[in-house]
Amino acid sequence: MKFNLFSLGLIFALGCMVSACQKGELDPNKPGNLVPLTVDQNPSLPAISVNGAQLHAEAFGHPDSNLLIVIHGGPGSDYRYLLNCKEFADHGFRVVFYDQRGSGLSQRFPKDAYSIGIMLDDLGAVIDHYKTSSAQKVFLLGHSWGAMLATAYINEHPDRIDGAILAEPGGFTYAQMKEYLDRAHSYPPLGETLNDVVYLDQFITAGNNDQEVLDYKLGLWMASDGAKDSPIGNEGPLPFWRAGEVVSDALFTIARRDGFDFTSGLGAYSTKVLFAYSQNNKAYGEAHAQKVSSAYTDVQLFRVDDAGHDMLSFPRGWQHFFPVALDYLNALK
Repeated sequence: MKFNLFSLGLIFALGCMVSACQKGELDPNKPGNLVPLTVDQNPSLPAISVNGAQLHAEAFGHPDSNLLIVIHGGPGSDYRYLLNCKEFADHGFRVVFYDQRGSGLSQRFPKDAYSIGIMLDDLGAVIDHYKTSSAQKVFLLGHSWGAMLATAYINEHPDRIDGAILAEPGGFTYAQMKEYLDRAHSYPPLGETLNDVVYLDQFITAGNNDQEVLDYKLGLWMASDGAKDSPIGNEGPLPFWRAGEVVSDALFTIARRDGFDFTSGLGAYSTKVLFAYSQNNKAYGEAHAQKVSSAYTDVQLFRVDDAGHDMLSFPRGWQHFFPVALDYLNALK
């Protein structure tokens, strides 16, 4: 079986955890040992309480500056991989990061507590929490699933958002999302990506209620996106604090069962949208970007060169993305 240094590192770490547990030094069933604690377990973490949930969140820049709400992907990832966006705070924006409920270091809930509606309500509550005046403009910057969530919010509340930057949303309808994910997950059957995940996954099991173990296992899958044979073209594994398996499973289950269409009200949104896709994501490409972005009436489409789906996370992509994104936001101030 073929392994890279990343695979061997994970195996070594897992072996150390098992060995330490046998010596009584580390119990993976004790909160905080397998994955980091969430904000309701660790009060030292930055957090806000909105819409009946404690969310891991922080903001940078002057409180009265125009808001830029950064929305991470997944579902079930967190905002750690998007922290380059703090740079917008140096240019006159109040930059807000938050882990969505059930994701990252935010509070966990049972599977039946999640819905698209609750995720939209949370986004609205985050905006309300940080907004200091009616004159303060609100911009959304969403990546992947985060760009889908941003569009779903604009679809319902076009009058509340003054501009949006959308980076490779899978799709704004279920059919578009499925089409993209089928390509993005077309790993070679004996390739590095599946080897990284499947080999390690067999060592640890969990029941449906053991969210720490489930989050740990989803983290293995998320890290595998950095493998060289992944179609999405990432430079390496994206940094993250903690995956959110239950919310991810819940929202994908809802999408498969009910479908979705986030485009029904976009005709009422006349503001130009900045839509980014990457050069190295072979599962996405210009054709899919054009198809998805066409739901908006005014779109600035641009390709982020020398990057994959990770275009906001590593220097290669960020140096191409940031100047275009900043020019877009400054034009709408």
